[in-house]
This record gives sequence, structure tokens and C-alpha cells, in this order.
Amino acid sequence: MGIAIRDLSLAQAQPLQELFRSAMRGLAGGVSVITVGTDEERTGLTATSVSSLSVEPPSLIVSVNRNSSSWSTLKRHGSFAVNILQARHAAIAERFSGRGGLKGAARYAGASWITLATGAPILEDAVAAFDCEVEEMIERHSHAIVIGKVVAVRLAEEAEPLIYWRGGYLPINAA
Repeated sequence: MGIAIRDLSLAQAQPLQELFRSAMRGLAGGVSVITVGTDEERTGLTATSVSSLSVEPPSLIVSVNRNSSSWSTLKRHGSFAVNILQARHAAIAERFSGRGGLKGAARYAGASWITLATGAPILEDAVAAFDCEVEEMIERHSHAIVIGKVVAVRLAEEAEPLIYWRGGYLPINAA
């Protein structure tokens, strides 16, 4: 187990997990909604852990908590979409985070959704959306690294992204 020190000058020790969580909040990240399923089995989650893996072939990586309500649906369907949120989509990020208690298809209310190649829900006015087939799922600790093969992309003409920083959602110009 590692040693956690919050302030080196004071040498105040804290639990490593708490210190790690606090430190990671200093890393600003784009906010995406990962969507999966169809009809009433639709569900999804808010994620800031999305990254490009490769351009050849187009693929990305998403980190998903295996205790999330979306995990079993993602494993069953084998496809998903990554929807990069606009600055004005903070309410969508909140709904998909589960903070308001909404689950499943109820998280989709109040926004316009379409489908592309896989049938995974795509937010119509997302900054960008990636329609993906699951290539591999690597389970580690509390999360899984999901590698998605991108089969379709939808781009907005011009949109300001939403970011997550220090525990809150912000437009990029506010950071």
C-alpha cells in the first residue's frame, strides 16, 4: 500500500484512495455520455474517461465502473455510443450520472436521440458522437477498460464542449 501525503510541508497523511480522488479532480476532462441498448432497455452513464486509442483502425477506450447500472447491458449488447456533450448539456450529464436517481430509459428524457450503424442511441446535437462495436473488455479492479471499434461518427458544425473539473461541470471558457 502506498503512502498518502496531502501537504508535504505538513506531512498530513490521508487515505490513499481519498487523496487519489482529490488529485484526479484537478485533471480537467471532456464530458461524454456512454449510451447502450435499445427501446426500454436503453441505459447509459456519464464518463470523463474516454480516450482515442487508434486512428487505424478508428478505435477508442472507455473506462466503465462494473457496478454501474449500465455494465450488464453493455456486456449483453456488444455496442455503444460515446456522445461528447456541449456546454449546455450539463443537465444531461447529471441525469446520466445517476445523481438524480433516474435509471434506464428515463435518462433519455428531454433530449433528441437518433441511431446510426449499431442502433446505440446518439445524442442528436452532441459535439461529436462515435458509434462503436465492443472489441474487447478488460476487467480490472472496480472498472473495465472497454475498447470500441468506431463504425460511424457524427459531428456538430460548431459547438462548445462541456468539461468536468474539480467535481463540477463547466463550459470550457469558464475553466
